[in-house]
Amino acid sequence: MAPKFKDGDVVVTFSGKWISWAHTAAAYAAFLFALFTGLYLHYHKIVQNEYYGYPQEWFPSVSATIGDRYPERSVFQLFIAITSGPRFALVFLWYCLTKRPDSVLPKFILGVGLFRTVTCGGWTYVTSTDDHNWHDIFMISYLVATLPWTLGCLALSPKNPIAIRYRKIIASCFFGTLVPLIYFFIQHKVHRVAGAYTIYSFFEWALVLFDVSFDAVTALDFENFELVVRDVKGAARGSNRLGDALLEKHKDKPIGKTLDQRFLLNEVLDAAADTYIGFVFWSILTSLALTVWYFPLWHMGLSGYEVIIISTITPFLLGIGTVRSFAVQGNIVIHGISFAGLLAYLITSPVLRLLSVGLGVAASCLAWAAMLHGERNRPARLENKILAWMIGFVASSIAKFAFYTNNPIWPIMHAENGGWNKLGLLLAMLAVLRSSRHRTNTGGNTDLVTRPAGSSLYASLGLSGLFFGMHSMLSDSSTMILWVWEGFPVRGPIAANGVLVIMAMGAGLFIGSFAKDLISVWPRFFLFAVGSFLVTTFSHWTGFIGALLLAFSLMSLSTTIVTYATHSSPAKTFGFGFLVYNLLVLAHCWVVAYAFVPGGPLLREHTDWIMTVTVLLVGTGVYGSQAAEQTRKSRAAPSTSQHMKPYYVYILVWLQLVAVAVSYLRFPTNDYVPYHKDDKILTAGIWTVHFSLDNDMWSSEHRMRDVIKELELDVVGLLESDLQRIIMGNRDTTQFLAEDLGMYVDYGPGPNKHTWGAALLSKFPILNSTHHLLPSPVGELAPAIHATLDAYGEMVDVVVFHSGQEEDPEDRRLQSEYLAELMRSSPRPLILLSYLVTKPLEGNYNTYVGEKSSMKDIDETDLDRWCEYILYKGLKRTGYARVSRSTITDTEIQVGKFVVGQTESSNDRIPETSVPQGLQFPQMFRGQGVRGHRYHVFDEPRYFQ
Repeated sequence: MAPKFKDGDVVVTFSGKWISWAHTAAAYAAFLFALFTGLYLHYHKIVQNEYYGYPQEWFPSVSATIGDRYPERSVFQLFIAITSGPRFALVFLWYCLTKRPDSVLPKFILGVGLFRTVTCGGWTYVTSTDDHNWHDIFMISYLVATLPWTLGCLALSPKNPIAIRYRKIIASCFFGTLVPLIYFFIQHKVHRVAGAYTIYSFFEWALVLFDVSFDAVTALDFENFELVVRDVKGAARGSNRLGDALLEKHKDKPIGKTLDQRFLLNEVLDAAADTYIGFVFWSILTSLALTVWYFPLWHMGLSGYEVIIISTITPFLLGIGTVRSFAVQGNIVIHGISFAGLLAYLITSPVLRLLSVGLGVAASCLAWAAMLHGERNRPARLENKILAWMIGFVASSIAKFAFYTNNPIWPIMHAENGGWNKLGLLLAMLAVLRSSRHRTNTGGNTDLVTRPAGSSLYASLGLSGLFFGMHSMLSDSSTMILWVWEGFPVRGPIAANGVLVIMAMGAGLFIGSFAKDLISVWPRFFLFAVGSFLVTTFSHWTGFIGALLLAFSLMSLSTTIVTYATHSSPAKTFGFGFLVYNLLVLAHCWVVAYAFVPGGPLLREHTDWIMTVTVLLVGTGVYGSQAAEQTRKSRAAPSTSQHMKPYYVYILVWLQLVAVAVSYLRFPTNDYVPYHKDDKILTAGIWTVHFSLDNDMWSSEHRMRDVIKELELDVVGLLESDLQRIIMGNRDTTQFLAEDLGMYVDYGPGPNKHTWGAALLSKFPILNSTHHLLPSPVGELAPAIHATLDAYGEMVDVVVFHSGQEEDPEDRRLQSEYLAELMRSSPRPLILLSYLVTKPLEGNYNTYVGEKSSMKDIDETDLDRWCEYILYKGLKRTGYARVSRSTITDTEIQVGKFVVGQTESSNDRIPETSVPQGLQFPQMFRGQGVRGHRYHVFDEPRYFQ
């Protein structure tokens, strides 16, 4: 019988803990009943995966259990529907328990809880078969929201020691399980280890158990609730929270002072606006060298347009008092002018587009230098601005991670090739307008009001090393991954592991801004030096550990160096700093482009010198900052950390979660299928892609993707493909092509090997690959990839090769002898996809073709060739075609068709009508073709007996 209270009859009452128990029981029932049903009805089917079945795999994964089979799917969906009621009640009761009038955090956690509940329903009722993309979006959103939900619940926990202990244990188990989960998933997906998926499945089920049990702990807290609903013990009133206790404990430390702030929406928007303005700065700056590169690329040497790179040195103008005053007071105007870099995508002329980008960079560098100078006497705001600038850099790296190494607001992007330029411009305008609400006001006095502490020379050199290190190594998360890449089998990180670099950057920025006392400055610089040495010297995981150390330590030093630079004349620090940075950018190009610039051979293949100079410059900045710090301490300068706001931490954490989600979406599936597997056809192509900038200075990956797909290329060699330098935008075309086309990829010799690049894409698994740098005593290095593919169960070798230039005949002779021996020594069928620089039947051609190499020309009657050649041995050649380039590059596509498992045949040609359908080339390229691609030279494919 329901009890009665003085304020009215109560129909029913029950303890709030039953909400928790009902949620727990229904959730476990959904998964376990589905599991038991699946094991009973479809055991062998649900333990089967794309590689193995029973007995190698003997326990099903969660996804296989609750997926598309009837009745398991229906059982799961039925109980999840039952779970939804207690789930919404649990989230609401937790809010009632933890809400405080002076805190927004409980409301935020309420929103996260509701979001998780809705997204759970999304991936439950929208299966991957129904809509793969939306299923993944709901699933990833649910997993990403788990982190703030878990941490928020821990921070808001009432002081119930037992509940707190259980939450910590379960949360630790949940996140600790992710490590072996990912490890065994990689063992299964990448290395195809038998039985690995079964072990992965146990950890996946463990995640489910821990996820549900974490919320089950609320039963211990909800005992204080009696659902009338009435709070009978006052647990929801008062402020004795675990988070309060922690803040009280650390109230005198920087992290405590940072987080002990009220949560205000206006300040969140201000932080987001400043961060986005920082993102725009780095986006425009990183696009400058890329747009400059277009001109020497097409001129095959210095063009004169390279002078635009000095547009970064506009902070020198701040040495003029009137300019400095206007730049500080009218900062919004200069930021508005910097939008020229975002609007450049509207300009079709490459020259005018470059000038627009140069104007945007000039204004942006001036605006930021002036803004930081104007805030120098307001430590809290200065540190916030610098932090926003650096988080903006992390955001630009994440944007490139999400868009396959292209920044979506670059001027080489537009809607047709995946650009988000309009949205980027709109957000930039809103961000600048928002930020202008708090314009710097120094009362008209823009001179330094305190004597600068330390040397402006040290500060400028530190800035140059910092900016160059960030731009060259961290602006794209895959740059250092390609530094340590050495081919198949995989012995190190892949592109999807770029999230680890981003997380290291975020961790370093957090330490350097919010927990400086945890690791002092000099140990962080030591880690930077060690990391630089490891990533320069070693490959595979050892080199990547160095990459993570470099990312962590350099970002941790960034706020220190920039803060130090603001206390001297901005003309001396930022102006001279950008000047030295420009010299480093040129040197970074000269190590590989030495054949095309005056004095270039002095830096030939000396990336190690560039890295050493970078470390020394950063060390100079660190030394100067520490000397200045001692001076400021002697003047009893106040600490700035206590004024910092927590919103930048939230933005930084949110960005890290976005990076994790992108990494999940980009992880390779490794389940690729060739176009004509029933006919055992291998279609191979060679293409020199001109660094993925088309004739009109647009990024060309999407157009390349389309023609490669339409030509049905199973294997394609790409030359001039190494874009991981500042001058080329730190890009990698192969990532987009491989993931979009569903192909394995060997990126080829990394950017630290000083070549123009050679890459291999394959529908067939790459069993082994070796990178070669062929003899090049005079000219540029000649890269080659020698790979062994599993083509329909047979091992077939493919070599991708780019020889030296016409001006270096001795280089080309030595390279022909090296490659001929490499091909002759292979006992397997072999295809050469190459750029040889020779006339048919003359000179080095006779080394590449004939007894010295054991190779045959795909069509020895084709005398109209000079650069690209396809050679072969041990395979039946059935077809050969030459396809025009359109405006994508300056070189055609050559394509050959081969039948695996059949021996070489005669050179007799046959008409297309005698060729089986599966062996024919696509008809769409006949006549005028499509989008400027057509069969040319012969105007049709050639087929052989």
